[in-house]
Amino acid sequence: MLTDIDTAVSVVNQFWAQHWSELFTGKYTAPYVVGLYDGGTSNAATCAGEPFVANNAFYCPPPEDFVAWDRGLMAEGYAEGDAWVYLVVAHEWGHAIQHRLADDLVSIGKELQADCLAGAVLYGAASDGTLLFEEGDQKELAAGLVNLADETPWTDSKDHGDPFQRVDWFDLGRAGGVKACFPS
Repeated sequence: MLTDIDTAVSVVNQFWAQHWSELFTGKYTAPYVVGLYDGGTSNAATCAGEPFVANNAFYCPPPEDFVAWDRGLMAEGYAEGDAWVYLVVAHEWGHAIQHRLADDLVSIGKELQADCLAGAVLYGAASDGTLLFEEGDQKELAAGLVNLADETPWTDSKDHGDPFQRVDWFDLGRAGGVKACFPS
């Protein structure tokens, strides 16, 4: 799992570094990667003073500007397939990208837009030859989006969309690329 997480971080960062100037003005900067954490422990790190929670993944906006994912969340999803970690990393990185854009490019549905960006990045990286999908990965990605849409203490369909919306937005990015993820 650790190797796949490291690879996912590398693939996602490489995609944004390679394509940023084709899509946006300014210079691309990657968020800091905290990576795995053990949420819910008494010594959990914090984002804006709030401790990291168990079974979650998130982007912490500036001034911290980092991405992180709970060890339990990643292990649980990874047990269903390795594509899970790529989805989680690409989605949280999508939130980091949103914070680097002009406000008029960020959708009101930030979570669904992050799903769209994840689809665009993962399939864009496959087109670039930096990511190779294995048999079953597409089903794992769809199952991951459905699982992430289930009601949890940190998400519900009002902010993250229902399973159909999550899959639809991911597919929008997969088919249309990064530009398909932004308001017209």
